[in-house]
Amino acid sequence: MAEGDRPRLPGVPEEDGNRIVLHVDMDCFYASCERLREPELRGEPVVVGMGYEPGDDVGAVATASYEAREYGVESAQAITTALERLPRRSAASEDSDLDDAGYYRTVDMNFYESVSADVKEILHECADVVREVSIDEAYLDVTDRTAWDVADGFARHVKNRIEREVGVVASVGVAPNMSTAKVASDRDKPDGLVVVHPDELREFLAPLDVEEIHGVGPVTARELRDMDVHTAGDIAETDPRTLEAAFDSRGRELYDRARGEDDREVTPTGDPKSLSRESAFAEAVTDADRKRQQVRTLASAVADRARRNGAMYRTIGIKAVTPPYNVNTRARSLPGPVDEPELVERVALDLLGEFSDAPVRKVGVRVSNLSFAAGDQTSLDGWDGASEHAATTDGVAGDDTSEASGSDAGDEPSGQASLTDF
Repeated sequence: MAEGDRPRLPGVPEEDGNRIVLHVDMDCFYASCERLREPELRGEPVVVGMGYEPGDDVGAVATASYEAREYGVESAQAITTALERLPRRSAASEDSDLDDAGYYRTVDMNFYESVSADVKEILHECADVVREVSIDEAYLDVTDRTAWDVADGFARHVKNRIEREVGVVASVGVAPNMSTAKVASDRDKPDGLVVVHPDELREFLAPLDVEEIHGVGPVTARELRDMDVHTAGDIAETDPRTLEAAFDSRGRELYDRARGEDDREVTPTGDPKSLSRESAFAEAVTDADRKRQQVRTLASAVADRARRNGAMYRTIGIKAVTPPYNVNTRARSLPGPVDEPELVERVALDLLGEFSDAPVRKVGVRVSNLSFAAGDQTSLDGWDGASEHAATTDGVAGDDTSEASGSDAGDEPSGQASLTDF
């Protein structure tokens, strides 16, 4: 059955004409990833950035935990400013009880991308249409999966799966359109869930400061205030011709978004680059048979999903997460694209052999280097001679890194700074 033909959940009525859009935004994502590796950092001020090591004073903050933000540390801030406001605990003093000092960690994109791929795998399972905006946020159109009277429960299910299965926290906004869903996800951070029903749009938006409207940055906000326009309600009551005179075509867009009007469809960012399934054990497992059985189940599920999506794959890989949260991946490349469920299982089990005696808290199977074009399948003769790639501890193998990449040029920066800032 094709994804778009998936039946509605039991008890979900036919659509009422209003889209149901989720905006999922990971809270302090890089800092949350670091806390996966170092659980003792939970509740502590954490700054992820570059340039804080001795003799390396050129850099910026990529993200700061909410605890660090209380000291005035912000994303995209110069690292020297961050260190003035929140001194770094030195390696020798990190276990001490120093007040007003924070934990600084260096950006590790391989690790963050691997965690992001886990999150986005869940999002693709929960929605037929997913638009991945960045490493830590995405829009979901779930109109065909749920209904407005149960949208709160559906969104909570998505949040809970991310936290339970991946270990990081997301804030979710639900609304009839993309721009309002984005605003809603920012309203109750961290760990927030805000649902804006179709008949609540104007009431929800009206009292918000202009800078909270999706697409309004500091410069536009200042210009609006100079026009004596301070809230979304003020924008909604302003003659759109006045806004167009001041902001050209963006003026009408501001007017529409302040009124909760946004007819953009959630469009996917392209075919996935990989498909995976993962499963966590209740506690770290050393028994080789349990790990192998879990990998067999995951391999079957991944191969089945690839076949249902008409995807062939050139790379088969596994993930083994060892305590406390060391992400180890192994992958093997094939001569060309194939659709061979038995091969997926065989290769996955072979790669798992390296971890047969190691304690493992989570295992996963992934197929990547996907091909959706019609064509002849590569012969498997000699596949054993294919090259093998390995990445250990906080890495991902080869191009087996993420579901899809994409950006929305119209989106304002979130609390996480783009690494291009460095």
